[in-house]
Amino acid sequence: MPFQELQPGLQPPLQPFEQLGLIGCGLMGGSFALALKKAGLVKRVVGYSKSPSTTERARQMGVIDVEAPSALLAAAGADLVLLAVPVAATEATLKSIKHLVTPNMMIMDVGSTKTDVIQAARTALRDQLGSFVPAHPIAGKEVAGVEHADANLYRGAQVVLTPTERTLTAHLAKARALWQALGCEVKAMSPEAHDSALATVSHLPHLLAFAMMQSVLGQPDADEVLSLAGPGFRDFTRIGAGDPQLWRDVLLANHEQVLAQSRHFRQALEQLEAMIRAGDGQGLQDRLTLASAARSQWRMGARRHQA
Repeated sequence: MPFQELQPGLQPPLQPFEQLGLIGCGLMGGSFALALKKAGLVKRVVGYSKSPSTTERARQMGVIDVEAPSALLAAAGADLVLLAVPVAATEATLKSIKHLVTPNMMIMDVGSTKTDVIQAARTALRDQLGSFVPAHPIAGKEVAGVEHADANLYRGAQVVLTPTERTLTAHLAKARALWQALGCEVKAMSPEAHDSALATVSHLPHLLAFAMMQSVLGQPDADEVLSLAGPGFRDFTRIGAGDPQLWRDVLLANHEQVLAQSRHFRQALEQLEAMIRAGDGQGLQDRLTLASAARSQWRMGARRHQA
């Protein structure tokens, strides 16, 4: 299943969840809770974060209603649990709540890698794997923290679901309806296809933005050079201001696909460099024209029309 758009279909209207157990009250988790509240899709939110000050701030902001001292207590009594933690923490987090998981509890994550997350869920949940609906909302900001949580963060975003062969059909349908109710376009992919695609259009671009900044900072006149940077440099490196811990985990978790895409990029770069060295102006212009035209025609969420 490389790609599949999920249509609404005929199903009963989505009923509000009694309780959201929010594990991770940062930008992504906090925005999800606020979005559910705004849409009237949750009656109570119990939240936990590794940092007690984050959990307290989330309650003060109205992101959560009750602070929980542990992930286990955040999940207690919840019919919906959202894991908004670093992907490397998925297995430990699921293990900590496993004995509370029932077929009536739906668990989702928001991680930007899926193969590793699903493997972590298999190990941690075992017989309760059917409750897990792996999800990746393609949204975010360059700033992290609950103070930046936004009820409209997910509106208009694409959400990719990568269900396992044991994900309960009812939970998959409910997850689809939930994200659609938040204004998202929902698609389904295999975890392998997801990780390959995201390595191409997200993970490698972030790596390149970080590398570009590192390249500039490594030069003796970095401050002077940066003082001359304009909108082009700003736009190209914008995502290089992302959360270093989050991107460290993503790049390591999806390293095979990231390195594969890096090889494709190096090949394209080397071809352009060869034309520059050879003074091949026409060949260089032809390559730049193809890239420029493709970028000009590209629109988020749209697929290229095949001839």
